[in-house]
Order: sequence, then C-alpha cells, then structure tokens
Amino acid sequence: MTPKLPPLRDVIARHGLAASKALGQNFLLDGQLLDRIAAVPGDLTGETVYEVGPGPGGLTRALLKAGAKVVAVERDRRCLPALEELSQAFPGMLTVREDDALAIALPDVLPDGGHIASNLPYNVGTALLVQWLTGEDWPPRWKSLTLMFQREVADRIVAEPGSSAYGRLSILTQWRTTARMAMPVHRSAFTPPPKVMSAVVHITPKEAPEGVSPKAMEQLTAAAFGQRRKMLRQSLKGLPGALDCLEMCGIASDRRAETVSVDEFVELGRAFSLLSSRPQR
Repeated sequence: MTPKLPPLRDVIARHGLAASKALGQNFLLDGQLLDRIAAVPGDLTGETVYEVGPGPGGLTRALLKAGAKVVAVERDRRCLPALEELSQAFPGMLTVREDDALAIALPDVLPDGGHIASNLPYNVGTALLVQWLTGEDWPPRWKSLTLMFQREVADRIVAEPGSSAYGRLSILTQWRTTARMAMPVHRSAFTPPPKVMSAVVHITPKEAPEGVSPKAMEQLTAAAFGQRRKMLRQSLKGLPGALDCLEMCGIASDRRAETVSVDEFVELGRAFSLLSSRPQR
C-alpha cells in the first residue's frame, strides 16, 4: 500500500528548498506528470533505478510508487532531510548518497544492473549521457535511460542525418541504442520555470556493431562535428589515419559531417578502430 505523502510544495516550503541555479535545478511538482515519466521504462516492480539529482524527491516518489528500489545521488545537502523522510515512508526501498554523479562509476550504484531515470540537472545532463553511452562494456549495466533534457538537447539525441539538430550526440546515442522522444514537457511544469522547453527521452541498448570501439566513435565524431560547416577532408585531417579510413569506406571527403548517416559513421568507426589497434612502428 502506497503511504500518504504530503504535497511536494509543502515539502519544499518546510525545508526551504529554493531551486539552485548554480546546480542547474528546476523542480517538477505535478504528481500526474511525474507518474507518467516513471511509467516510461515499463513495469518497475522490483527493479533497481538509479536517479541523479532527485532534489526534493518528486520523481523519486513516483518511482517508489511504481514499485522500484531507488538509488538516488544528490550533491545538494539541503535536499537530504526531505529525501530521508521519503526513505522512512518507503522502508528499505530508497538509498540516498550525497555525491557528485559525474564522479560515480555505475557498478557502485547499479551493481546488479537496472534502469536510470532522472530529471537531470541541466548543467551536467549531456556529460552524464555521454558517459553512460560510451562505456567499453556492452550491453551496458543499464536496461534503459529515461531522462529529462532541454528540448534542444532531446532533439539532438533523436535527430536524423541532414537535419539541423543532427550531430555528435545523435551518433553517440544511435550507433548502439534505440532512442525515442517519450514526451514533451512544458516549461510551466517546473518551479522555477526555465527559459526553455524540455522533453523526456527514452533510450534502450541494442546489439553493438562488431569491431567498433566507443573511443573511435568519440574521436571521429568530436573531430567531424568540431567544425561542422567544413568538409570532412578538412575537419578530419588532424586525426591521424581518418582520411585514409574515409577513402576505405567510400565516403566522399567533400561531404559535411551532418550528411553522413549513423551507419556510415559505424563503418568509418570500424575502419578507424582497426587502424588504431595496429601496433605503431
């Protein structure tokens, strides 16, 4: 039976939890919306969910109500008393760590695997996503990612080649995962309202292409999109061997990075991985 919980506004007022701009905080208070976000990964009964930046615990309580065991990492110690109250309301279901999520290795919070769900702090969201997407071990420790981003970032994650949003983040996400836009979230749903719209993205791992290293994909996409208006022969010339790999893959060097599909970047990544693995003479 779900315990009766006080409204989030009351929790925030009682603990004096004004959102911190420095920490990229914007609190979600709409219980129905939070329940919808918690439902995106599917049935969470008995599943472990890692949450970054729970703040006063809005999404946390929705995840707990959905039957998940939650491991929450929060660096703002002002929020810890509110989270402790939530922990007492759901005995044995919530573990809270005061820490910086960027410094945490996933095995420390998901030793047996699980899901990641978070209204990510805006100032670290993209860095965390790239960290979770580029691990050497695949399939990854996570079964799915359900993450709130600024709408502009969400658009980049799911973008297709040729679109203005297509870029490095699109490829790092899509080359070995399936990503979809789960729902838009209006700025008015947050306290305080951010200046931009947001969206929830749902990402699930798929089989990784053989012979392609995450490091190769990181290097190629960083170089290719570092100067996205330039032709590949110009943007990749500083990456030893990359132009030879372009030729091997039959990708014209006068193309721009935003016209190169995810599958073509995978072929390029395979060639570059092979080249990089050869012993240097």
